[in-house]
Amino acid sequence: MLGLRKGLWVGAAAGCLLITSGVAPLLAASRPTLRGTGGAVSSDERLATEAGLEILHRGGNAVDGAVATALALAVVQPEAGNLGGGGFATLKMGDKIAHLDFREQAPAAAFREMYLDEEGNPIPEASLIGPLAAGVPGSPAGLHALHEKFGKLPWAQVVAPAIKLAKEGFIASSRLSDALAEEQEMLSRFAETAAIWLPNGRVPEPGTLIKLPELALTLERYAAEGPEAVTQGAVAQAVERSSKKHGGILTAADMAGYEPIWRTPVRFEAFGWSFASADLPSSGGILIASSFRQLEAVDWRDQERFGADRAHLIAEVWRRAYADRFLLGDPTTTSARASDLLDATWLKQRVSTLEPDKATPSSEVQLWSDLNDSVHVEEPKDTTHLSVVDADGNLVALTTTLNGLFGCGLYVPEAGFFLNNEMDDFAAAPGRPNLYGLIQGEANAVRPGKRMLSSQSPTLAWREGEKGTAEAIAIGGRGGSRIPTATMQVLLGVIADEDGLQEAMDRPRIHHQWRPDKLYFEADALSPETRAALEARGHTLADVKSLAQVQAVRWVVEGDRAWVEAGADPRGGAGAAGVVEPLP
Repeated sequence: MLGLRKGLWVGAAAGCLLITSGVAPLLAASRPTLRGTGGAVSSDERLATEAGLEILHRGGNAVDGAVATALALAVVQPEAGNLGGGGFATLKMGDKIAHLDFREQAPAAAFREMYLDEEGNPIPEASLIGPLAAGVPGSPAGLHALHEKFGKLPWAQVVAPAIKLAKEGFIASSRLSDALAEEQEMLSRFAETAAIWLPNGRVPEPGTLIKLPELALTLERYAAEGPEAVTQGAVAQAVERSSKKHGGILTAADMAGYEPIWRTPVRFEAFGWSFASADLPSSGGILIASSFRQLEAVDWRDQERFGADRAHLIAEVWRRAYADRFLLGDPTTTSARASDLLDATWLKQRVSTLEPDKATPSSEVQLWSDLNDSVHVEEPKDTTHLSVVDADGNLVALTTTLNGLFGCGLYVPEAGFFLNNEMDDFAAAPGRPNLYGLIQGEANAVRPGKRMLSSQSPTLAWREGEKGTAEAIAIGGRGGSRIPTATMQVLLGVIADEDGLQEAMDRPRIHHQWRPDKLYFEADALSPETRAALEARGHTLADVKSLAQVQAVRWVVEGDRAWVEAGADPRGGAGAAGVVEPLP
């Protein structure tokens, strides 16, 4: 049964309490954080959260729940959940901290100038639409590797909820219908895509039952055979045929040769907490670590909350952290590493240039070349994130993506999934902005077999307090370049200001990313007085409807009592958080 209570959808599923955020505007007085026992899941979709909770309810651990949730998202969130994309996972299993890179990589036939015309100018849409934009998917091998190393339940049992959703069908949400309508022109360019997702040339109405038998068959093979069922054989050959048919270079050999990589996460301390986040080829962990350390150095927590001083300081810190991002790329080609950009001497130099009463023009922060500033920030509409905690306090933060909505637009019917358009996350033309307005350097130029730079930020934070207390958080988000700043603001709300988890997620946000030289803000994030004070300091302000969406869970221990918390971001109206058993 589902019912409306205090503006929230509340329901029971598989013995679990589930809260789905509504479409109401951000709350001035936040709803309470959902608390329970037995584990918690937060994702972008109710059905995916239910899948993860079901696996936890059956005795699975956090990794089992995360993989089940991710595979369910591959069914019910076709525009972002995926088998045709990739991502990152940061996890804490007992005392072990680990990080898995299953980011897409460039096909073997890729080359540096592949998206440029004879004059060296970017070819419109070449890195965005059609399979030439597709990197080698990492999700099939990555999700299996995650489970193989840390999972508890049998692999087939973890895949089963996704198979059921694909085979028996799911009800199209208004969000999915809206996404299909938004991208109808792109999707209609490919007959095989339109046949499935635009039947009779029309967008499925909300409430339509959608069955995906081809995807169900792929998932059944995946459950029985592991990643080779997708990366080799009939599915991989179907991907190659579809790619070549539409001018792509992705091959079955590329699929078979892909390997996920276990990497050392970015580790740091700040505000009395320990953190672990994504390292290269994601910039997210470096951005968050650099920003946290700079904020601690300028006594950000001591400034008046919601005032101009805090907003100014965090914008200036972000400006410097994102300027450093220009140096980053695949670990084998990057011009800087976490150890370089998080070095205490370098961060001290960064902080020394920060003026408390004046915004530093981004042109004065940039170090390497005179770059174009005519870019903008779009609303998030791609990546998806999930966070899971189990009954033992193990945590997983997992972010996965196709890049743009429905990736490159090409659906491989025999496989049952969309191909990504992650090649746009390379610097197709170094020094020029990509889809998210990010300006990137030569370190992230297109190279065969390399992994493109990302902003994904699956992050863990934890601390041990006095008298047997402890707490830990798994968090991340969707929204391109806005993911690190949104993730940070939720963490700061909980860690620095003692907000409840849901309260911190509800609060309106701001964002700065070096170029363009603008401070973006959601409605109610800055008061009129604060906006005036910031403009007086030299900030250029720009209001936006919504920035990144965040999903988070929390583990809390007080003596002999332990419980979990789950929060769902109200932005977009699709987030869903649940616990296995609610607290009395």
